[in-house]
Amino acid sequence: MSAHMPRGSARPLAVALVHGAGYAGRELIRILTAHPRVELVAVTSRTFANRPIHVAHPELRGVSDLCFIDPAALDPSSLDGILLAAEHGQGARTAAQLIGSGFEGALVDLSADFRFSDARRYAQWYRMEHAAPELLGTFDYGLTEICAPYQKQRIANPGCFATGIALALRPLQDLTSSYHAAITAVTGASGSGTRPKTVTHFPTRDSNMRAYKVLCHQHLPEVAQVLSEHVTLSLVPVSGPWTRGIWGAIHAAASEDLPPDAVASAYASWYGDKPLVRLWPGALPELRFAAGTPFCDIGWVQHEDSLVVGFALDNLLKGAASQAVQNLNIVLGLPEAAGLLPDGR
Repeated sequence: MSAHMPRGSARPLAVALVHGAGYAGRELIRILTAHPRVELVAVTSRTFANRPIHVAHPELRGVSDLCFIDPAALDPSSLDGILLAAEHGQGARTAAQLIGSGFEGALVDLSADFRFSDARRYAQWYRMEHAAPELLGTFDYGLTEICAPYQKQRIANPGCFATGIALALRPLQDLTSSYHAAITAVTGASGSGTRPKTVTHFPTRDSNMRAYKVLCHQHLPEVAQVLSEHVTLSLVPVSGPWTRGIWGAIHAAASEDLPPDAVASAYASWYGDKPLVRLWPGALPELRFAAGTPFCDIGWVQHEDSLVVGFALDNLLKGAASQAVQNLNIVLGLPEAAGLLPDGR
């Protein structure tokens, strides 16, 4: 592993993307190719090995001259960081191989495999045995605005629903000892990945809304682990008739009054200096303004005793790729928004 260069170094940090043929991989290549402080030196894919990036991602034709390499051909010894975009289950196996080869640099895993510290909890929610339980304690959960700074160099990137819901709810914990959050959140088709499925087929999804995994979505325990044990959650996830983006509304029923000024102050205190969270006081955010951006937009409306908090984010960006780069930046000692905002440096 090459030593991380200090801030202001002229040498870009060398980064590789493992399993980069999916939707999140496409976004990561796009971001990292334009990143001012890192150099994307390798992208792996078994399916597309030795073929140009644009074969899997036609929109990147002319953006990158890289060709995919087989994962077995990746030499991590000269890398400062690795982004791992494998599917659930494969993420742990690949991480174990990389760590077993001696890689000690920054590692950000976009799968769900290291989001829990308990292998039994992982098996309960993902219905598979964990492939590398001995590594669970070596990753930090990477919800940047809540969990950073990190103690470890290995980061478990959060799920897309979990990101929006946890960011929307965490400030309320400063105002009330307990509350119930009833959540309805609608997601675009790209959240299901590149592999075709009957329920994501265009004729099924177009002009349609369909709830799924009602009250038992696997992102619920992710949210619970960053909130108080006195917060209860119910989630109705919905498939929406668009490609990318998640929009959610949360009715928060608290055990005590939540003065409007206190609510506004709590959100401003948590996120006023966070470059990738935008606040909409007095309104619920619109999805169209968050889609295609690295932001999570959060807003709230209060009427008498009722409080509704809304959130909007791009599931492929703040819900996956741009948050992974945000995490990579933090672990490598770079500005949090480097490569994500024009002035992020």
